Formats: sequence, C-alpha cells, structure tokens
Amino acid sequence: MSLVIGEIAYTNIVPPFYCLNREELEKNGCRFVPKVPAGLNAAMKQGEVDVGGISSFAYGKEKGKYVLMPHLSVTAYGPVGSIFLFSKYPLESLEGKNIALTSASATSVHLLKVILKEFLHFTNITFTTVTPDAEKMNASFDAFLLIGDDAIRTFWKREKLGVYYYDLGQLWYEYTGFPMTYAVFAVRKEAAEEKKDMVHMLYKQFIESKKKALGPRFNDMITYIQQRHGGTEAFWRAYFRNLHYQFDEKEKEGLLYYYKLAYEHGYFERPVTDIEMWMTGNEVRDLL
Repeated sequence: MSLVIGEIAYTNIVPPFYCLNREELEKNGCRFVPKVPAGLNAAMKQGEVDVGGISSFAYGKEKGKYVLMPHLSVTAYGPVGSIFLFSKYPLESLEGKNIALTSASATSVHLLKVILKEFLHFTNITFTTVTPDAEKMNASFDAFLLIGDDAIRTFWKREKLGVYYYDLGQLWYEYTGFPMTYAVFAVRKEAAEEKKDMVHMLYKQFIESKKKALGPRFNDMITYIQQRHGGTEAFWRAYFRNLHYQFDEKEKEGLLYYYKLAYEHGYFERPVTDIEMWMTGNEVRDLL
C-alpha cells in the first residue's frame, strides 16, 4: 500500500517540498507524481492521488472528500507575484471585453470572476478557457489570466507585450482586507484513516521542509530556482517575501469569505461555511 503525493512544479509551492527526505519517504511507501494544478485537482477527486497541494477552489468544490493539513498553504497578504491579469485596456475599461482564462487554474479563474463581478460590477464580459500561451492569448483576446511560472515569465516581458498588468492578490487584498489562500494541503479522508502512519510521516517532513527552505536553506532554494527558471536573486527574494505558508485562523477567515462570494455568484452548488482540518492544534503539537 502506497501513499500517492501529487507534486506541482510551480515555484510558489516549492518550500514544503524542497527539503523533503524523498529517499526515506519512498522507502516507507510514499510515491510522488508530477501534476499541473488542474490535473492534481482531478486526480485527487478521482482517488488517484492521496495528498496534494490542491487549489483552494477544488477543496471548496469537493469539500466532503478531504481534510486539510494545518500550517500549510500557499497564501498572500497582498501581491502574490504569480497570478496576473494582463490587459490591453485599463482594468476599469474591461466591461464588454473578452478575457482568456488559463486552463491550468481553478482558484485564480474564479477569483478573477469574483473580483470583476463583486467589486467592479461588470456584467458583460466574455470568458474563454485556453491553453496558457501569452503570445497567442494576447493576439486573440482583450485580456488574459496566467498563473504560476507562466505568469512570472510573462511579467518579465510585459513591456515587450505592451500590456497593463494586475496582481489578483493585490486586488483581493485592497477590496477585502483579507489574505487569499491559493492552495491548501489536502488529504483524502480514506487515506487519512487507512494510511495514517504514512500521512503523519509526510506531514512532519512537509513542516520541517518549509522551516528549512524559508530559513537556513533559503539561499540554496533561491539558487536552485534561478537555475531552473532564470530571473534575478533580488526578484526571487522579493517573491518569497510576499508568500506565506501558514494556514491558521486568519487564512481560514479569508478563504471562507472567498467561498461565500463564489457561492453567491453561482460557482458553488452549495455554500461552504466551514473548513475541515486533518488534526486539531493540540494533536499537531503532540505529533511535532
């Protein structure tokens, strides 16, 4: 019996994975499989993956299937730095325009729709989901949404494209005052019960990896990311300063507000009014 862990290649989720002792985990029954965010969401839903950093929207959509690991998320209190709406027009002029949405996203797609409808009161925008490709999206649409490393690379060449750009995390924070949690660390309920020891072992390693990657191994992590993706050391240091990897009460509060608006705008079939955790605070302290 193995514990299947979905791993997204995006830079924003690197810290909880960077310092894992993969050899030990694999020796004890863990198996890592690469996924894009949308693919991980689907694989978790279908039971092909037991644990993963899934999109927050996917958790809300399939809430009854999962429990969430405490103190682990991808969250921003303001700019997230890798979720951008790029546009030929100023934000306030997008009524009646057509916007391309990346097929790699769930949380960010609905975050954009919520922002445009709830706070800017737009009612006549055409959305089209396409494969993420900045040049093609820019050629065919008035604006386009990209996430993750696609968004970062496009941000670096924004002047060449001649576009306005809007960080969705910054917009959300300005309109609501809440942080936005983009990914949560979810465990299928069956795995949490049937593979408890492996889930415990993995969780402890996630927490330890996060601490090391954002602490004594931070410089190593930055070098590793530069080698894979380019960019300057200053850019990546600033990028990770804006990201938070906790999931405590304030993060839950912001996420529940996002769920409330998503339901009110018809993106959920039922309201999501609570978040089911894998362990209580006392249980986590005892485990760690």
